Amino acid sequence: MPVGLPEFVENPENRCPVILLLDTSGSMSGQPIQELNQGLAAFKEDVLKDSQASLSVEVAMITFGPIVKLTQDFVTIDQFTPPRLEVDGVTPMGGAIEYALDFLESRKQTYKDNGILYYRPWVFLITDGAPTDSWNSAAQRLRQAEAQSRLSFFAVGVQGADMNILKQISPPERPPVTLNGLNFRDLFVWLSASMKRVSSGKVGQAVALPSMGWGQISS
Repeated sequence: MPVGLPEFVENPENRCPVILLLDTSGSMSGQPIQELNQGLAAFKEDVLKDSQASLSVEVAMITFGPIVKLTQDFVTIDQFTPPRLEVDGVTPMGGAIEYALDFLESRKQTYKDNGILYYRPWVFLITDGAPTDSWNSAAQRLRQAEAQSRLSFFAVGVQGADMNILKQISPPERPPVTLNGLNFRDLFVWLSASMKRVSSGKVGQAVALPSMGWGQISS
């Protein structure tokens, strides 16, 4: 009889974890948050089209604004119900990144305790502003984790985002990307396609990602 958490006994596939780190501060109100909500729905819909990815991809969601909040614990994509995100308040981005790093380490330990292999986790940040809290130590931790291949960090700036600060947070080899308009749908379809490529490969194997037709890399 296998021993472990039921979710891993029922589905022992390698896991492909991704944390969505989403800005829900007041400046995202109106069309930006509406488009983001629709993009999340498109992400689920697209990943589910791939039988391997739907077993492997695990998504968690941390929102920031006005507080840092775990909006969705890690679940496989079939268990993921995209919430209707609401906006309010300031942008505690530094605290959100620190929370995500701690949360991810805890999940990786759960995988190890249950004998589950996992692909390098992704942390995917979307913001349209600048941090309203201290972010330097979070950036330092993030860059160190990236340099040690413990995660892959992606930052996306929506119109109005402070790209200069995002450059300082992001690892040098993966600068932040400016979203074309409010093209969240194409962004999330790209994220889905990337997850499919990762989950179809071997753990630890480098994968070529699709081209980013939805944004521009900041120079």
